[in-house]
Amino acid sequence: MIIVISGPSGVGKSTVVSRLLETMEGIDRSISVTTRKLRGDESDGVEYFFTSREDFVKIRDEGKLLEWAEVHGNLYGTSEEFVDGRLGEGRSVLLEIDVQGGMKVKARKPESMLIFIMPPSFEELEERLRGRETDDDEVIRQRLANANRELGYSSKYDYRVVNGDLDECVGEIRDIITSGSGVGR
Repeated sequence: MIIVISGPSGVGKSTVVSRLLETMEGIDRSISVTTRKLRGDESDGVEYFFTSREDFVKIRDEGKLLEWAEVHGNLYGTSEEFVDGRLGEGRSVLLEIDVQGGMKVKARKPESMLIFIMPPSFEELEERLRGRETDDDEVIRQRLANANRELGYSSKYDYRVVNGDLDECVGEIRDIITSGSGVGR
């Protein structure tokens, strides 16, 4: 099955996804296609499938992406061929993507399971973003405005899970996945 996990910046998506992948069998992380340049130790086909803008646009226009978006001038998308290949091998595929991507995947693959990770409160989300000490006030304001918009999509997701306690959140999502699909048992 396809599992989509979304949520606002600072809610802990990456940490939750890493824990799920460490503790569950039969699930692979989706590897996105991007026009972004390689950084540091990255390898093609590991962190991303790196491609030219021209090739990305070609596969997008041919309908070969489940979803795609432009972020900071770079294109990112999910290859339907990659996902279908994993599904064909009897694996589930986990996509950590934004809400617009989640809606596109659900439209193309209605059987997908969409899980939205919620903050315990908007105030807690702001504290987490400020606690990172990686962004200035303007960036934090933008992330909070985006979070407010993204939270509006949460009702369109199959499940909403609050990440107040990491272990409880991961356990609840693990239970949702195993009860919904038989994956990870």
